[in-house]
Amino acid sequence: MEEVERLAAKSAVVIFSVSTCCMCHAVKRLFWGMGVSAAVVELDEDPRAEEIDRALARLLGGRPAGDTPVPVVFIGGKLVGGMDRVMAAHINGTLVPLLKEAGALWL
Repeated sequence: MEEVERLAAKSAVVIFSVSTCCMCHAVKRLFWGMGVSAAVVELDEDPRAEEIDRALARLLGGRPAGDTPVPVVFIGGKLVGGMDRVMAAHINGTLVPLLKEAGALWL
């Protein structure tokens, strides 16, 4: 859990991803298109993947490890959630204020 918290606090926006996941690609493109430089942790390329997956599973409500849906997004060190929550925040207009508050956007 500490590793996820440390990584989530490392940057204004942190995306836990899998490099071959289309939803992960879409959420990364959304942020990059907005001018947000997100830190990306590719779980399929990270040697700490099992530890991170277990911690994310606990944060997401006790899902079985290995069944963690990606992407998982943190903004300002706080868990936002997956693609569904990020897109809902984008559509309802709450994403930009979150990003500004976290220092990821300044326009």
